[in-house]
Amino acid sequence: MAVTCNVADGIADVRLARPDKLNALTLPMLEGLIDAAHALRSDTSVRAVVISGEGESFCAGLDFAEAFGQAGAVAKAVVPRPWRGTNTFQEACWVWRRLPVPVIAAVHGHCYGGGVQIALGADFRITAPDAKWSVLEGKWGLIPDMSGIRSLAQLVGIEQAKRLTMTAQVFSGERAHEIGLVGAVGADPYAEAQILAGELATRSPDALAAAKRLFETRWNAGPRRTFARERIEQVRLMAGRNFKIARTAAFARETPAYLPRGR
Repeated sequence: MAVTCNVADGIADVRLARPDKLNALTLPMLEGLIDAAHALRSDTSVRAVVISGEGESFCAGLDFAEAFGQAGAVAKAVVPRPWRGTNTFQEACWVWRRLPVPVIAAVHGHCYGGGVQIALGADFRITAPDAKWSVLEGKWGLIPDMSGIRSLAQLVGIEQAKRLTMTAQVFSGERAHEIGLVGAVGADPYAEAQILAGELATRSPDALAAAKRLFETRWNAGPRRTFARERIEQVRLMAGRNFKIARTAAFARETPAYLPRGR
């Protein structure tokens, strides 16, 4: 399979597994990412997700030769799902924003085009300093259309997002960190992503889900709506059993054994 997904100790390991092609994306890979996210959403034992690429690269973008050889399938894939507002290309990236657990992208080697947009769909990004990043669609006379416009502007601001999109420049992982596209740089992004995932797995899954929900749904909302939603989420958390577990563990300075989220 070109996308693999395994869960161990509450951490899901999702990998782009087409290393001979630098994990260039095909339609089955996009569907594989969507299917993996949907399966993880229903698995209440999952506390965090790490997305990475096998071999020498994270993802070299869309495999144009493969895609344009399936014109009918591509035409079907660009039609949006009315209940989601995303098509297959967009959903493969944005589905990770809807997941109720933290998602971490570990980036090394090439991170081009669609690969950038998959990484931006994660909550956290850790990159190798010498990784090569590029919003490469501009080279082909295209725009990032896998949810990238929104996520780029969220992270780096509209002017920098325009610059990256219009120039299609290639830049390093270090530069990606400097401009705010990623949150951390590390020699072994996958290992560091696993460490972060392990740390997040020690937090209440209900609180993590609520925090992610708030940031995703109220980021551009006005203060009044945001404050109202904060109150609702907090009341729900305080009424839940995981809050009681966290409070007891904090006072006793013990490692809490949380119930699956939503319980």
